[in-house]
Amino acid sequence: MAMNPSAFSFMFLFLSTVLSATSASSSTSLSYSPHCASMVPESTPTAPSSTIFPYLRPVLSRYNGGDRILNNNSFRFEKYFRFRPAQNISKTNTTGIYKIEASLIFEAPEYYDLRSSTYGGSFFPSNHTSRNSLRFVLNGFWSEYSGKLCMVGSASWYPNKGNLINLDAVLNLNYDRNLTIFSSLITGKLESLASPNDPNYFEPISLMEFGISSNYRYPLVSGEFDRDCCGGIDIPKNQSLRLNPSLLCHTLTERYSYFNLEYSKECRSLKNCTRLGKDDDDLPSKMMLNAIQCSKEEQKVQYEIKFGSSYKRFNPSTTLVGEASWDEKKNQLCIVACRLLNSTGSLENVRVGDCSIRLSLRFPAFWTIQSRAGIVGQIWTDETSNDLGYFHSITFRSRYDSMFEYSGLMFEVPGLRYEYTVTDKVRKLCPFNKPVTKNGDRYPKGNSNDLAFFPNTGNSAGLQAFPNFVGDHIYKVNHPFPISRSMSMPHSPFNVSYKISPYQTYQNSLAVSGNIPLFHISAEGLYDEETGSLCMVGCRKLSTGESMDCEILLKFQFPPVNAKEGGQIRGSIESMREETDPLYFKQLEMTSRTYYREAAKRSVRRLDLEMVMVLISSTLVCVFLGSQILYAKRNPQVLPFVSLAMLLFLILGHMIPLVLELEALFQGNQNPNHVLLGSGGWVEANNFVVRALTVVAFFLQLRLLQLAFSARSGNGNYKALWVAEKKALFVSTTLYTLGLLFILFLSTRKQNHSKAIDSSTSVVQHLHYIRRDLISYGGLVLDGFLLPQILFNIFQVSTKNALSHLFYIGTTCVRLLPHVYDLYSTLGYPRLKFYGAYILANPNSDFFSTAWDIVISYGVVLFAVVIYLQQRLGGRCLSADIEGGCL
Repeated sequence: MAMNPSAFSFMFLFLSTVLSATSASSSTSLSYSPHCASMVPESTPTAPSSTIFPYLRPVLSRYNGGDRILNNNSFRFEKYFRFRPAQNISKTNTTGIYKIEASLIFEAPEYYDLRSSTYGGSFFPSNHTSRNSLRFVLNGFWSEYSGKLCMVGSASWYPNKGNLINLDAVLNLNYDRNLTIFSSLITGKLESLASPNDPNYFEPISLMEFGISSNYRYPLVSGEFDRDCCGGIDIPKNQSLRLNPSLLCHTLTERYSYFNLEYSKECRSLKNCTRLGKDDDDLPSKMMLNAIQCSKEEQKVQYEIKFGSSYKRFNPSTTLVGEASWDEKKNQLCIVACRLLNSTGSLENVRVGDCSIRLSLRFPAFWTIQSRAGIVGQIWTDETSNDLGYFHSITFRSRYDSMFEYSGLMFEVPGLRYEYTVTDKVRKLCPFNKPVTKNGDRYPKGNSNDLAFFPNTGNSAGLQAFPNFVGDHIYKVNHPFPISRSMSMPHSPFNVSYKISPYQTYQNSLAVSGNIPLFHISAEGLYDEETGSLCMVGCRKLSTGESMDCEILLKFQFPPVNAKEGGQIRGSIESMREETDPLYFKQLEMTSRTYYREAAKRSVRRLDLEMVMVLISSTLVCVFLGSQILYAKRNPQVLPFVSLAMLLFLILGHMIPLVLELEALFQGNQNPNHVLLGSGGWVEANNFVVRALTVVAFFLQLRLLQLAFSARSGNGNYKALWVAEKKALFVSTTLYTLGLLFILFLSTRKQNHSKAIDSSTSVVQHLHYIRRDLISYGGLVLDGFLLPQILFNIFQVSTKNALSHLFYIGTTCVRLLPHVYDLYSTLGYPRLKFYGAYILANPNSDFFSTAWDIVISYGVVLFAVVIYLQQRLGGRCLSADIEGGCL
């Protein structure tokens, strides 16, 4: 009898649970004294006590060894572990000895993440245990006086293509009670209790873990700590920002602290500066300063300092741990840093030592075009030049313009100011002779949020241009359309400073080239809000430690805020050097789309208006269809004279949008621009109502088609009507097919022309454009929904009033409304040029332009007039046939 798969899964889960429980219980069956009595004697537990044990939150951890069980694909890249003491710690009958239960967990690197600790971010394991982890359950004793911890226990392990076995082990750790920078480093070894020839044996695993705790003390920056830690550089106090003592911990631990290192000429070789480690056989160029713990009362901070290009991986040879104290006399932070000694090979002997490295950092009180680092500082050693560990002072600067900046956005920094140094040069290069502008044109104000833009040269992507300062004020932006703050602005033109750089996403993928100055340009100049002209001189850094190229001229022209057609920001970046100069580059023309706040507000109002109009028109479609059904029931004799082809085209016209909506629903497509425009909830809610009304209209049309078909079928008197229906269907289908071929010809020709201009356009994009044109043509067919009825009336010489006036005139008005509105909106409402900015007159559902709107409007009205005349005077009233009854 075959076993049910679910029953098999349950049995496997049950057996796994039993085996795990057996493994856990086996740890208690191991004898403690033979393995640990010489380190911490075994004692009898008396009463629970969890307050004395120093619980640590891991910040840095690493292990070596255990290749047999830990050298597989899951563990080979990152060697992290976590030691988790349980809360049920007990006193014993021996003073200072405590009984402890704990878990030692080795996990694969994908289960480690960058989390924020209580006082700062650090890279350490997540709190959950994965199924790929190796978990030892341990029991033992800890000595409060010696700081020794000894435990025995077991773990369940699946060898490659083997059965589950138990790994019995003994763990020895140095775990001090009084935590300082020296005793916070936990070291030890996990050893197998099996013999080397036993299948359960594994090689010794040496462990090292550095943690933080609430009872941490700061010995390096206490007592006689030297406050004058300027590294030989005496900087006046007023050139650095003062930090609020009550906000010191928040300021130092909640911001990004990534730095670029700048070496002096004396420190250009590994021979002189190996104290900081190596990065790809060269001096490290980057540094991460991570505040992992801060004391608000003492105004002291504990730091983790990493050197090299890989911040997430812990390398003991390139990692320092340190303590810092804020010097209010100098407005700077003084750091004493220590190395992790004996970190090669076995880790059980690693210790914190060699605390001769010093760092100081400060927050400059003012910026210039060549100096915009939010944090600057230096690294040096307190040893003399004759000592073996001496190295020359190293300068570091924050990688971002400010510690108060993220993704190009600035935060308020009390006291920070900007010193403009090249505005006189800008006035000579750009005289700002104000031309005669169009009456009523308005340009972005300096206190608005419209001065940020995203330039594009056509061969680069992911650029952003953000003002740092406008006048004496920090420029703040909150995406996408923030609320402006009031600020007193000088008369136009006024000073501005900008930063042009890649998007945060592309920071690591875009390199600075000698011939491409677009990336990482700092600029300052003048902006005239009366004409929208921006002229600046820019500087770009050539390479680490070298000078800057400040012979760059940037010019941009903003379009009017109230422009009916919208517009683009146009500009250029050019070198002011001679063509023979190695730093010269050709002029680069740039454009950028504009997303003005004022235009966005108008667009939101337009979207709201369009949604109301769509709701009304969708409701009226249902009303008009209902009126035709009621008219047919009151006048059943007219049902056979309703064109089935017309109803069929109407049904297809309502079915296609429903299918497309269903496709988007299954694909999970959502329109991000609804959120961008700030009306996502309103739009989505009303879209649901519109879809519901479309479904109602669809079923009403099916009902009308069923009534018309039933009235005509099975009656031999209506054979002539079927002949007329076939003729009308053939002629209308032929006309629609010819129109379709013409549209495909125009679309293909247009796409071939664009492909000749832009060879990067993909085939998929061309197919997308052709599909869009086909859908738009479907909307055009719906606009002429009365054509089959007109042809049917001509071929069967009808004098019946088959269609109610409310139905065909009302439906005509509904089809006419988007085109009339589009003509009006081109005069009154500028449309943002991105996908999803249309609801009523959507170019993806019909043809909308001034020419198309006029032609379609006249055509739709003409068809309605023809139906009126046919139903009043006869089906051939517009022909020369006298029998038709109309000449």
